[in-house]
Amino acid sequence: MSKVNETAQQPGSDDRFVNRLAIVTFLEWVGAGAILPLLPIFLTHHGASAGMVGLTMAAFFLASLCVQYPAGRLADQYGRRPVLIAGLILFAVSSALFLLPLNTIGFLILRFIQGAATGASEVAALALVSSAVPDERRGRAMSKIYSAQFTGTSIGPVCGALVGVAQMGLLFTATAILCIVAAIPVIRSQIIKSQDRHHFREGPLPVISIDAAIVGALCIAVAFGLLIGVYESTWTLLMDTRHATQLQIALTWTVFSLPYIFLVRVGGWLSGRFDRRTMAIGGLAIGLLFLALWPHISSIVVIIALCPIEPFGSSMMLPSVQGLLTQNRTPSELGRIQGLYATANTAAIALSASVSGWLFQIGHALPYSIAAGLGAGLLVAAGISWRSTPGRVNVSPLAEP
Repeated sequence: MSKVNETAQQPGSDDRFVNRLAIVTFLEWVGAGAILPLLPIFLTHHGASAGMVGLTMAAFFLASLCVQYPAGRLADQYGRRPVLIAGLILFAVSSALFLLPLNTIGFLILRFIQGAATGASEVAALALVSSAVPDERRGRAMSKIYSAQFTGTSIGPVCGALVGVAQMGLLFTATAILCIVAAIPVIRSQIIKSQDRHHFREGPLPVISIDAAIVGALCIAVAFGLLIGVYESTWTLLMDTRHATQLQIALTWTVFSLPYIFLVRVGGWLSGRFDRRTMAIGGLAIGLLFLALWPHISSIVVIIALCPIEPFGSSMMLPSVQGLLTQNRTPSELGRIQGLYATANTAAIALSASVSGWLFQIGHALPYSIAAGLGAGLLVAAGISWRSTPGRVNVSPLAEP
C-alpha cells in the first residue's frame, strides 16, 4: 500500500485534511453570502430594471448548472485541487471587478462567472473529500463541509447587512480577499496536495457506471432542489401574506439556517451508524412534510417556532445521500459523479424557483403542494432504486473516535 493510501486510512489525517477544506469552504461562503442579500439593491442603484435584476440573479444558477459536470470531469482528469483553486480565484477576480463602472450587462456577466466559479469549487471540494476519506468516515467528513458552508451563509448576510448597500465596494473587496485567503491553504497545504496527487490521469477517463445507488441519489437531489426552489422564490411572499414584518421575515430565515450548522454534524455521525437509505429518505420526507404544511399555518409565532425543527430532516439526509452516492466508487469517477448530483440539484432549484412564483399567484399553497407531491414521488423512486444498495458500511476499528 502506498504512503498516500496509508495516510488516507488514518482518522487523524482525515480530520486535518477535512478541517482545512472546511475552513476554505467557510471563507468562500462568508464572502458570497455577504453580497447576496444586497446585490439586487446594488443593481437597481446602477440602473438595472426589475427584469434585469432577476435575470442577473438567475445567471448565477444557470452558470452553475452549465459548469458543474464539466468541472467534475476536469477534476477526475487533472485533479480536484487545481479545479478548486481555479474556482476560488475566479470568484475573487469576478468579485473585485464589480468595483468597475460597468453597465448592467457587465454585472450580469460577472454574476454568471461567479456562479461558474462556485459550481466548480463546490464539486471539486466534495470530490476531494469523497475520494480521500474511506466510506465509513465519509458521512462525518461531508457533514463538516456542509456545516462550514451553512455557517458561512448564515454569518455572511449579517455582515453584509451591517456594512450596508452604500458600502458595497467594501463588501466586494472583502469577498475577493476572503476567496484569495481561502485559496492559500489549498495551494500550500501538503495534506491537501498529498490527498489529490494520485488522482491525475493520463489518457481517457473510464466511463461512469450509472448504477442504482446513483439513480437513487439523483432522485433525492432533484426532490431537494424542488424544495429549495420554492423557498427561494416564494417564502418571503408567503410571510408577507401573513402580515409579517421585515424583522420577522429575516428572523424566519435566520432561525431556519442556524440549526444546520450543528445538526448536519449530527447527521454525519449518524450516517456511519444507521442505514443511510433510511436516513436519506426519512430525512427528506420530514422536509417535504414541512413544505406542504407551511401554507396552512397562519400564525407567525408558530412559524418562527417551527422553523428550527425543519432543518433536522435535511441535516440527516445530506451526509447520508453523499455516502450512498460515492460508496464503492473508484476515485476516477468521483468528480463526474459529484458533478451529476450537483447539476441535477441545481437544475431542480432553477426550474422550481422559476415556476413557483407563477404558481403562487394562482394559489398561495400551490407551489408548496406540487413540490411536496413531486418530491414524495421521487422519494418512492429512490427507495425502489436503493432496494439492493447496501445502506450500511463496515466500520473499521480506525473509524471509531
